[in-house]
Amino acid sequence: MIFSRLRALPRNIWVMTATSFLTDISSEMIFNLLPLFLSNVLGVSTSAIGLIEGLAETTASLLKGFSGWLSDKLNQRKWITVTGYALSALSKPFLFPASGWLTVLGVRVSDRVGKGLRTAPRDALIADSIDENRRGAAFGLHRAGDTAGAMFGLIIALLIVLAMQSEALTLDRQTFHWLVLASIVPAFLGVIVLALGAQEIKPKPQDGKNPIRLGFRDLNPRFYQFLGIVIIFTLGNSADAFLVLRAQERGLSVAGILLMLIIFNLIYTVLSGPAGILSDRIGRDKLLIGGWLVYGGIYLGFALSRTVGQIQMLYGLYSIYYAMSEGTAKALVADLVPSEQRGTAYGLYNAAVGLAALPASLIAGILWQQFSPRTPFLVGAGLALAALCLFVFWYQWKDK
Repeated sequence: MIFSRLRALPRNIWVMTATSFLTDISSEMIFNLLPLFLSNVLGVSTSAIGLIEGLAETTASLLKGFSGWLSDKLNQRKWITVTGYALSALSKPFLFPASGWLTVLGVRVSDRVGKGLRTAPRDALIADSIDENRRGAAFGLHRAGDTAGAMFGLIIALLIVLAMQSEALTLDRQTFHWLVLASIVPAFLGVIVLALGAQEIKPKPQDGKNPIRLGFRDLNPRFYQFLGIVIIFTLGNSADAFLVLRAQERGLSVAGILLMLIIFNLIYTVLSGPAGILSDRIGRDKLLIGGWLVYGGIYLGFALSRTVGQIQMLYGLYSIYYAMSEGTAKALVADLVPSEQRGTAYGLYNAAVGLAALPASLIAGILWQQFSPRTPFLVGAGLALAALCLFVFWYQWKDK
């Protein structure tokens, strides 16, 4: 039943899923290990790593709002999305000669500029390509393809690491260079698949209604309320780089970290499609509440963990949060706004989440360095609980 519903999804959903699959093969080969490259090879502090991650995400965020609004204004989503993927693909080779953290920052910012350009138009194109009753399934499939690409990228990375340095506890420069070279081909293939395979979908006019205005102030107030709750949650959701550093701090090798990430992405891939379908059936609220509960418990576990085995188990369970929450939240955004405003809404949503990532990652790095490695995770768990309470209250009053 689940597979028949997924197979029936339109061509655009499958094309964008394939593009995300190929792009994530490329990205996950290098960006999951980038914190280790910065720390082990370049000797960068955790606060600087937090700054790099935060600035990269903030740069993307500043463009997400604009690119989403522009896709509504021009009534054109496909080629803005293609441009974003192409820019990210072009930036990756420049990691090869990187010898300082400023170079890495420049590459990360360029890659995130590409992500900033593509994310909102792509999400709006997905939403425009499917009816409301199958929207959760569409976003679930897209997340599954994205995550399956991450899993394959990590498997390739693991094979390269094992071939180059076996069970070493740190990452060396030569291994990282091979990872960068291997990441280039799937990145450009993803751009080609999207450019040749996707079709533009024009938003349907609102018959008998006044024209939809495209200003940020014209969006549904309930969308802004939901966005505020998501921002509170995100302030405690620092970059996953800190989870990787926590695993290494507890004694996990580079190969062990890659295997942990592969298991995470395997579970995420398997659960994303069914979770999206489930959100269509039982409601987005229940899936999001469940996902945030899992997140709070996982972060508390990371704070209290003492052994490598505990870290590995927690990271595997962390995939449940992603499967239940990522696609569901984006489907809920589409539920809150009409099709003519979806680019703007997704742009603002992704921009706000990304902007909140700057203080989240920067604060996490400072808390780690000034207090202890467990402190950022305790703060994250607390903010998740606060956002969860606000969301339950907000959703219960939706019809009042």
